[in-house]
Amino acid sequence: MTISVVGIDLAKRVFQLHGVDEAGRVIVRKKLARAKLLAFVAQLEPCVIGLEACGGAHYWGREFTRFGHQVKLISPQFVKPFVKSNKNDVADAEAICIAVSQAHMRFVPMKDVEQQDIQALHRARQLLIKQRTALVNQTRGLLGEYGVVIAQGIGRLREQLPGLLEDGENNLTMRG
Repeated sequence: MTISVVGIDLAKRVFQLHGVDEAGRVIVRKKLARAKLLAFVAQLEPCVIGLEACGGAHYWGREFTRFGHQVKLISPQFVKPFVKSNKNDVADAEAICIAVSQAHMRFVPMKDVEQQDIQALHRARQLLIKQRTALVNQTRGLLGEYGVVIAQGIGRLREQLPGLLEDGENNLTMRG
C-alpha cells in the first residue's frame, strides 16, 4: 500500500511518524532516530508530509522537498485540536497527519536559507539591543546609588559618562 500523507513530529533526537493511505488507513507508525529520518523519507514514494512549524521545520521541509515530497508546515495552534488523547509524540504525529489533510487548513510558507539567515541576523540584533538597553539601565541605576543621576537614553549616558569618570569630586570610587 502507498502512503499518501505522513505527519512527522519533529524533535532533537527521535522523530515520530504517522502515515496513512488515500483511504485514511494507517500504513506506518514509526519512531526514528535523527540519523535515519532522511534515509527513510528518501525511500518513500512522493507524498504529502506535514510538519509543525517549529525550530528545524524549515530545514527538514527543504530536505524532504528534494526527494519530491510536498511539504506543508502547520502552526502548532492548528494541530492542537486534532490531538485525540494525551499529548505525546505519537499523538502529535497523528494529529499533524490529520490536520494536514484538512481541506481548509492554513499553512506556514517555508523559508529558504536566505530568509532564515536574515531572520537570524534580526534576532541576534534584537538580542544585542535588549542587552545594551539593560546594561545602560543598570549603569544608570548603579550611578543613582552614588547620587549621580543621568537622564534616560543611551545617548545621554554616552555623553555624560566620560566626564563622570574623570570627575574626582562625585563620590565614585575605583571599585564601584
